[in-house]
Amino acid sequence: MSDGCAPIGIIVNPRAGTDVRRAVSAAANVTVEAKANVVRRVVLGAMEAGANRFVVQEDPHSIVRRATETIRGIHLDWVDEVRVFTEEDTVTAVSSMRDRGVAVVVVLGGDGTNRAAARAWQDIPVIPVSTGTNNAFPVFVEATVAGSAAGHLACGLCGVDEVSSPAKVVRLRIEGVGAEPPLHDMALIDAVAVDDPYVGSFELFDPSTLKLAVLARADPMSIGFAGVGGRVEPVSPEDDAGLLLRFGPADGCPTVVRAPTAPGHFDDLGLAEVRRLSLGEEVGVDGPVLMAFDGERKRRLGGETRAVLTVQRDGPRVVDVAAVMAAAVSGGAYTR
Repeated sequence: MSDGCAPIGIIVNPRAGTDVRRAVSAAANVTVEAKANVVRRVVLGAMEAGANRFVVQEDPHSIVRRATETIRGIHLDWVDEVRVFTEEDTVTAVSSMRDRGVAVVVVLGGDGTNRAAARAWQDIPVIPVSTGTNNAFPVFVEATVAGSAAGHLACGLCGVDEVSSPAKVVRLRIEGVGAEPPLHDMALIDAVAVDDPYVGSFELFDPSTLKLAVLARADPMSIGFAGVGGRVEPVSPEDDAGLLLRFGPADGCPTVVRAPTAPGHFDDLGLAEVRRLSLGEEVGVDGPVLMAFDGERKRRLGGETRAVLTVQRDGPRVVDVAAVMAAAVSGGAYTR
C-alpha cells in the first residue's frame, strides 16, 4: 500500500432500491447484503490499486462495517456528524469528504443519491455505481473495476481532469413573492412540474398531472422522463443541449409517446411541445405547482412564485472508468 495515495470517499444510500416503488412497479429490490457486497468489491478493487484510506459514513444497517470488517490493512475515516435520516445525510457526508481531500467519491445509489452528492459538491469527481430506482445518471460497471479505477485516481496514476468532464445538469432559480429558501436547486437528469398534492410521494406519476419537463439528457435506453424524451428526441450527454417537454391530454396533443415511466410500467403521454434547449436557455414555470427532481417530488411553488430552469454544463465530473483502466494497463499496472 502507498501512504502517498489520497483517500477515497464512499457513499451508500441504505434506502436506495428499497422504496415503495417496488410495490407499485416492477422495480428490483436491492438488499442490504447486496449493497455490502458491492462496497466490499469497491474496497478490494481500490486496495489492489494501492489505496487503503477511505472516508465513509455510518448508516442504520452498518453496510460499510459489514463490508469491511474482515479486510486487513484498511483505514476508515468516519464522518462524525449528526444524522437526520434524509438525503441531507449524504449532503453532509460529501461536504466532509470534500474538506478531507478525497480524490474521488464512489456513490452507490440512483439519481436521487447522486443529486444529493452534487448538491454538496458541484463538480464532485464521482464514480456513480447503480443501485437505485432511477438510474439514468449512474453507470453500470462492475464494482471491483469501479474500485480499481478509484484506487488508481487516488494514487495519482492520472488526474481526474484527464478522465472526466463536467456533466450537464438542470439548474433551478426560484423567484417571486413568498419564495422560500433555498432559492436555487438542481437536478442531474430531469426537473418536472407536476400538479400533485404530495411532496415526497414515491407513487408513480399520473400522466394527467404532468405539466412540463426540462431534461439534461434524453435516452431511449433509460426509463423515467429521460426515457420519455429519448423516445421522441434523443439528447446525449455529449450534446450541448437540453430538452423541453410540455405535456397535455393524449387525445389533444400532436404527439403521443408510449414509454416506461418506471421499471416495467408504461404510459401514453401526450406532448404538446418537444423542443431542444440551448445551454443556458431559460424556461419559466409558474406556481402553484410541485417540482420533482430526478423522479422524486421535492418542492412546492406557491401561486406567486416562479421557477426558472436552465440546462448547464457545470455539474459533477463523472469519471470514465474505461479511460482510467486503459491508462493503468498502458502504464503496466497489471503486468510484472
